[in-house]
Amino acid sequence: MPQSFYLTTTLPYVNSDPHIGFALEIVQADAICRYQRMLGKEVVFNTGTDEHGLKIHRKAEECGMDTQDYVNEYAAKFDALKGALNVSYTNFIRTTDEKHKKAAQAFWMKCFDNGDIYKEQYQVKYCVGCELEKTDSELVDGQCDIHPTYEIELIDEENYFFRFSKYQEPLLKLYADNPDFVVPKNRLQEIKNFVEGGLKDFSVSRLKSKMPWGVSVPNDEDHVMYVWFDALVNYISTLNWPEEGDFNAYWPGVQVAGKDNLRQQSAMWQAMLMSAKLSPSKQIFIHGFITSEGKKMSKSVGNVVAPFDVVEKYGTDAVRFYLLGALPAYDDGDWSEERFKEFYTAHLANGIGNLTSRILTMVEKYNEGKVPSLVPDVFSTATFWEAYDRAFETYRFDELVSLVNGFVAKCDKYISAQKPWEKANAGEDISSVLYELAECLRHIALSVLPIIPGAAEQIFLALGIDHNNLSSFAEEKEWGRLKEHAILTKGDPLFPRL
Repeated sequence: MPQSFYLTTTLPYVNSDPHIGFALEIVQADAICRYQRMLGKEVVFNTGTDEHGLKIHRKAEECGMDTQDYVNEYAAKFDALKGALNVSYTNFIRTTDEKHKKAAQAFWMKCFDNGDIYKEQYQVKYCVGCELEKTDSELVDGQCDIHPTYEIELIDEENYFFRFSKYQEPLLKLYADNPDFVVPKNRLQEIKNFVEGGLKDFSVSRLKSKMPWGVSVPNDEDHVMYVWFDALVNYISTLNWPEEGDFNAYWPGVQVAGKDNLRQQSAMWQAMLMSAKLSPSKQIFIHGFITSEGKKMSKSVGNVVAPFDVVEKYGTDAVRFYLLGALPAYDDGDWSEERFKEFYTAHLANGIGNLTSRILTMVEKYNEGKVPSLVPDVFSTATFWEAYDRAFETYRFDELVSLVNGFVAKCDKYISAQKPWEKANAGEDISSVLYELAECLRHIALSVLPIIPGAAEQIFLALGIDHNNLSSFAEEKEWGRLKEHAILTKGDPLFPRL
C-alpha cells in the first residue's frame, strides 16, 4: 500500500474576486502535492471556499443578491483557478455544502460535550474584514492595520464561547514537542509568544437575528456558528469526518496559510482539535503577503493583480514560475510587471526554453535526432537532487527554482566550454557530449515537473518519454535513464521572447 499524504490550503473568503495572493498559496500547495505524488504517495489535496459570515452577508445585500446565489457565483470563480493555474487539487470543499455543515455541527457537539463551549455576554471590538475580535493593542489609530477601510464595530450580545484559555499549556507542549510544527521558525516563535502571553476565550456564535448567514448551532436555533469555528472544520469535513474511512487514512495533514492566518491555523484550530479529542495537524507552512509594485494591494488604489489576467497575458507556467521562484518563500514579496518580464526573459526564454532548443537542435543536426550511447555523469546530478529534496521538504520554493536555474546555467556553460559544433565540423566524435546534454535535459524536465508542469511535459514529449508512465522518483533521479537511439523531436519554442 502506498503512503498517504494530505494537504490543504486555507479557504479564501468569497467576498471578492480571486487575487494573486491566493494564487501564490494554491500554486505552492500544488507544487508540494505534485512532488509528493512523484514520491509515490496517494495524495488528497484540498482547497475550496469559505462562504459564511457577516462580511459575505453584507456584500450580498450590497449587490442586491440572495446570499446563496452570491457565494455560488464567487465559488465558481475560485474553482476556475484549477484550469488557469494548472492546479491538481482533488477536493474542493464549500462551507455551504450540507456535508460540511453536518460535520461542523458534529464537531461543535464534541467540544460542547467536553465542557469547552459555554454561553456568556459578549462585549468586544470587532473587525468585519478579519472576522476577528481586536484588542486595543492590535489597532493602529483605532483601525485594523490589515483592513483599514473597515470601521471597527462594537458587539454587545449573548454568545457561545470556546474555552481557548484551557489550552495554553497543551499548545505550548505541542510546539515544544514538534519544533518543525510551524515553518518557518520565526512564525513558530511568533505563535509561541502569542500563546505564552495568555489566551482569551473566543466567541463561537452570533445571534441569528443579527447575522442569519451561518451554520445553525446544535440545539439552539437562535444562534449560528462564528465563521472561523465553522470554516476551520473544513480541513476534516472534506475527508468525510466524522466517518472514519478517509479521515483515518489521511489525517493529520499539512496546512498552507498566509501569515494573517497564523493564529487561526496554529493555535485556535489546534485547540479545537484537542477539545474534540482529535490529532493536531501534521505541519503548518506560513507564507508572506504579495505587494503590487511595492504597495499593499487595494481595490481603492486599483493595484490588485488578478491571476486570470496575467495568465492570459503571459501563460500559466510563466506565472507559476514567478510565484514560486521570484518571491521569497518565507517573507513578503512584490508583484512587479517589469520584474516579471525580467525574470521570464532571464530564466525561461533565455534559460530553460533556450537550453531545450539548443540541445534538441544539436542532437537533431549531429546525430540524426537519436540519443547516443550512455556515458558517465559529469554533472554530479546526485548532489543536485539532494539539495532539491531538502528545498521541497522545507518549502523553500525560491531556493528550489534557484537550484534549477543554476543547473540550467551549468549546462549552458558546459556547451560553451565543449563547443560541440566546432568538434563536429573538425570530424570529432561528439556523441558523449550529446548524451550528457540530452540526459541533463531529462533531469531538468523531471525537476520542473512540480513547478511548471506544462513545460515539463513538453520536454518529456520531445525526449520521447511518457511523463504519465515514469518509474519511481528515486530511479528517475539516477543518471542514464534515456534510452539509446530513442528519437528526439524538436517542437515549438517553450517560452517565446516577450
